[in-house]
Amino acid sequence: MILYNEFFQKDVVTLAKSLIGKVLCRKIDNFTLKARIIETEAYSKAEPASHSSLGYSLSRAAMFMDAGTIYMYHSRAGASFNISALGEGDAVLVKSGICFLDNDTDTLAFMQQINKKNEKLRDIYYLASGQTLLCKSLMIDRALWDKKQFNNELYIEDTGYIPENIVITSRLGIPKDRDNLLLPYRYVDKAYIKYATKGRCKVY
Repeated sequence: MILYNEFFQKDVVTLAKSLIGKVLCRKIDNFTLKARIIETEAYSKAEPASHSSLGYSLSRAAMFMDAGTIYMYHSRAGASFNISALGEGDAVLVKSGICFLDNDTDTLAFMQQINKKNEKLRDIYYLASGQTLLCKSLMIDRALWDKKQFNNELYIEDTGYIPENIVITSRLGIPKDRDNLLLPYRYVDKAYIKYATKGRCKVY
């Protein structure tokens, strides 16, 4: 079942948890690239760790748009994929995923080709293990998708999977002066925790 706008009409913490287990899909050429979301982070405008806390700007506009708007930004490693939540300036970072291809070996081979590491094929279980790897493996480009809504080329599916245990832990990569409380706003499907972003995992 494809998720529509009403699904995203949630506060940022609820949305971050609700996205765990859903499948992010990208149709391109003759392929449908898919990754099950296994890790998310929640960001509220009310806290300095969020980009939106710096105020409205053209580059951050998507965070101030309707819930379900795609917000993308670039770090040194590449693009990151976020979804705006209910609440101006609030958004969920899709931190990592795991390939979900229903034994489609052709699509899997394609995803490995577009996301090589030093010309070597990545392990299939780690193709989307990290926010920039996720974008590379699904060919989600900032220039095409920032400030856009989901459509028939990029969408999220609910396959009926419900995580048995979601680990609640601290976010990663936040400077101490912007996240002094180390808020537990990162959520990881425990069943796939070995394929999530590496780093501290203090469980709350």
